[in-house]
Amino acid sequence: MTDRAAAPTTLRCGPYPIERARIAAFAAALGDPHPAYTDPAAARALGHPDVIAPPTYLATLAGHAEDRLLAEQTGFTTTEGVVHRTQTLRHTRPAHAGDVLHATVRLAAATTLAGRPLLTLDCTFRDEHGAPVATTTSSLLCPAADPRPARHPLDSTGSEHP
Repeated sequence: MTDRAAAPTTLRCGPYPIERARIAAFAAALGDPHPAYTDPAAARALGHPDVIAPPTYLATLAGHAEDRLLAEQTGFTTTEGVVHRTQTLRHTRPAHAGDVLHATVRLAAATTLAGRPLLTLDCTFRDEHGAPVATTTSSLLCPAADPRPARHPLDSTGSEHP
């Protein structure tokens, strides 16, 4: 891991333009046929200015922002070995097509679990006017700083594999 004192604990990411086609593709991948995700008239009938993103849509954007901060904090260039333990989403309002969001991701806590870094990251999304849209909180268990070579359980020699 890199020296945390020198690494940023807050990072601003974006812009993330919210687009109808991406919302529709995400909703289709979820298997959620709600018309507010694909039909502007249905969304307007519910009081929204355009189609809305499914609630978990912002979790994918938060993941990108978290990956950037994780790289800055740990020096990891990949998320291989990172275990995403928990995530909560708190929405102020739905994200909708036409929004341009910016995320501010912050290292909220850093501890260890079983010798591995356990990081809590908060990611706050704001629209182009600075109004809050949503906040996510994620708990990530990162790889140990000095991983030991794996030993195959059937290796009877007791030697470590290179």
